[in-house]
Amino acid sequence: MEENLPVDLLHWSLAVLPLVLLLVMLVVLRWPGPRAGWIAMGIAALIAIFLYEAPWDNLAVGFGKGLWEALFILLVVWPSLLLYQITKESGSFKVMREDIQEHSQNYLFLVLAFGWVFASFLQGIAGFGAPIAVVAPLLIGIGVKPVPAVVIPLIGHAWANMFGTLALGWIATINAVTIEEQALTLLYTSILLWIPNILAGFMICWMFARWKGIKEGFVVVLVISLIHGGGQLLLALVNPTLSTFIPATVALGVLFLFARRNKYSQKSELEQESDMLEDEHSVEAEEKPPISLHKAFMPYYVLTVLSIVALGIPQVNEFLDQFEFGPPFPAVETGYGYQVEAEEAYSPIAPLTHPGLYLFVAAGFAYYWYRRLNLFENDAGSDIRTGFKGNATGASLAIAGFLTMTEIMESSGQMVVVAMGTAAISTPIVYVALANVIGIIGSFMTSSNTSSNVLFAPLHGSVVDSMDGLQMAETIAAQSAGGAIGNSISPSNVILGTSTAGIQGRDAEVFKPTLLFSLIAGTAVSLASILLHLIGG
Repeated sequence: MEENLPVDLLHWSLAVLPLVLLLVMLVVLRWPGPRAGWIAMGIAALIAIFLYEAPWDNLAVGFGKGLWEALFILLVVWPSLLLYQITKESGSFKVMREDIQEHSQNYLFLVLAFGWVFASFLQGIAGFGAPIAVVAPLLIGIGVKPVPAVVIPLIGHAWANMFGTLALGWIATINAVTIEEQALTLLYTSILLWIPNILAGFMICWMFARWKGIKEGFVVVLVISLIHGGGQLLLALVNPTLSTFIPATVALGVLFLFARRNKYSQKSELEQESDMLEDEHSVEAEEKPPISLHKAFMPYYVLTVLSIVALGIPQVNEFLDQFEFGPPFPAVETGYGYQVEAEEAYSPIAPLTHPGLYLFVAAGFAYYWYRRLNLFENDAGSDIRTGFKGNATGASLAIAGFLTMTEIMESSGQMVVVAMGTAAISTPIVYVALANVIGIIGSFMTSSNTSSNVLFAPLHGSVVDSMDGLQMAETIAAQSAGGAIGNSISPSNVILGTSTAGIQGRDAEVFKPTLLFSLIAGTAVSLASILLHLIGG
């Protein structure tokens, strides 16, 4: 049982060690993802064996679960890479860049539209990394440099993780732990998620042109955030399933109203001051294909429509979601008595509702569509395969290393010790602030708000039962907001972004701004959680 785990400074410190070393290797030493991931996994395995008394079958179960979780993510990575390579070889990104300028030459507006609003929309219906995999190449296509093109959707979509994908995170949470005051929990969670939403909008403006960017985008950010955060707050109390999808869709429509105003359709002087954009001359060498913007965008239209129909309509989603499968895993136990229950179908994949399917369909459509338009050179097929293989291999190894490390830490009890040790030295007001941090750590490791909540929500329930003055609603809300924020710094998501953007090996450049965002948003959410605790108490 969990009570037998050694919750002391030594075991707590060593449980945190793989996480710290992983960040050091990725951000400070700038090691490539595959090397850092597998070294961190090896360290976690050694700690599990020698400090947590995990037998070999325990490690094998953790390793197997990690590979399965990695496959879940890679089913998004692989088709995303394929779609990017096909679109790139067709020259369609060149069309997107030049023709979009005919509708709006205000690049700050375009960056907010793609990197924040459209990314949030994709998270509302698809999730599982799709906003990053789709939006990063699109931003590059309109002239954004690769590193900010990855950073922007990472922070832009984060707020939508809890109630996105038709409230998958919320549904999993209430299945993992009993929450009596669900309405109050939904209220608190929506309030806290509004914080990373508006901060993301303003941080994107800051990245574009510092204070001038914030001044230029101030009205757009306020209006869109009011729709995103306010809409989610209202709808979560009525229908959590659609509480992100509907506001994200409305926000897309509002963008077209903004685009009609000269201020957001005409070029501003900020483009000359921003270091986010590629030099115009660097993209002029390639001749623009003779097709329209809509023809260039057609595979992305197909992807969006398929996703809306299959994932955005509850009746269709429920029908398709019933077909699922997952591998069985036996029960295992450590020498300390920490038990992991047997699973008949672990973390089952529903292939008909997995966003990877629709990305594969979009990639296949893109190839035949662009070929029908005669956009490919004779060696395009070879170039697509080479580009895909070069990026997919590194991304696959890195993500497999990250996820196997996480699952070994979970099966051996290291993850629980991190949370229990934190709770042991906390008062109610401290714990409600740290619940957000625990959520960030869980999402950082698992690449999923849902997995973070499933992992730690039962622990929060136990702490609430044993700690006077602590409420379940405020604790789960803080955990959920932290889980959303943590997606912006998840190594798997970062690798997904750098791979689809064609900048493998530059992960450290992406981590720096996303870590800053997580620090600011996490601090703000912790302070807001304390305020909710004081008001509620």
